Amino acid sequence: MAEVLEVAEGLKYQSADEQLAYSITTTNWVSNPSNPVVMAYNEQTHENVTSTVFPTNSPSITGDVITLSLLKSLTKGNLYRIEVKFAVGSNIYECFFRVKCVL
Repeated sequence: MAEVLEVAEGLKYQSADEQLAYSITTTNWVSNPSNPVVMAYNEQTHENVTSTVFPTNSPSITGDVITLSLLKSLTKGNLYRIEVKFAVGSNIYECFFRVKCVL
């Protein structure tokens, strides 16, 4: 079941020095998402690293696009799982993507 929740774009690559704002488009699932919540986990250590890699964790929504805050302060060689939950009416949806820190 977990594979179904992974975004179609799959694995992303980011260097330790980069600061990138990723976006999720929900149109293929649902429209008008609200209340996004973003969590980040180091897949090697299974630690919640949200406050480290998303120090400003305030995702925004425009239409069907959820834009995450800047993902930064990654450690070279680590693999991060970024989980995004959002609501549509009384339903809660979740998806995730992975980011591999290179360089």
